[in-house]
Amino acid sequence: MIRFKQTKQEFFEILFLIFIYVLLFSNALFLKDSLAALVSAFFGITYTVLAGKGRPVCYLFGLIGSGFYVYLSFKNALWGNLSLYAGYYIPMQILGFFRWREHLKDNKNEIIKVRLNTSERLKLFIITTLLTLAAVIILIYAGDKSPYIDGITTVFSVLGMYLTVKRAIEQWVVWMFVNGLSAFMWLEIAFGGEKVYSTVIMWSVYFILAIYFYICWRREIKTYLQ
Repeated sequence: MIRFKQTKQEFFEILFLIFIYVLLFSNALFLKDSLAALVSAFFGITYTVLAGKGRPVCYLFGLIGSGFYVYLSFKNALWGNLSLYAGYYIPMQILGFFRWREHLKDNKNEIIKVRLNTSERLKLFIITTLLTLAAVIILIYAGDKSPYIDGITTVFSVLGMYLTVKRAIEQWVVWMFVNGLSAFMWLEIAFGGEKVYSTVIMWSVYFILAIYFYICWRREIKTYLQ
């Protein structure tokens, strides 16, 4: 019965992924979207799904998606996002691949999920708040197009990636916040005339996936504690 439920869940995950891929390519074809935005979205969404499934191979897709996202950030003067992806995400994805390989379930190519204790959560909250204030101030003086959202998403993305490498469920709460704001930021850019619709779709899908995988990880971690 449990195996049947898992198979049914995997079936709907595959259907959802196919639907998103078709939506991305249709959008690129009919709305003449940026090729870089399409490739970034394709690899980024694939990365997120595989990360949610706890598969170390996700980081290989993440590296390619990040490279194209760096280009998009540079083109649209989003210096916070550019610095984040080029200077932090790419190195952390390489580290994450090897760290995840050290914490696999027995006889499975899937990681063991964990959660933080109260003390760890409090420390991270204080550090993240201070860094966010500093980032927003720096980006205002740097002439960033969207300093508040860019600053917040940049710092919280650092936190999210750190928690991802640690295999902590709290990452999905952070990603919900980051992905929602990022979708809004790129939607504003799209309304401004840039053809980055695939990027808007990408961040919107990230938001949905963050909610979905939070529920999945929470259910799985509960089974560890029983």
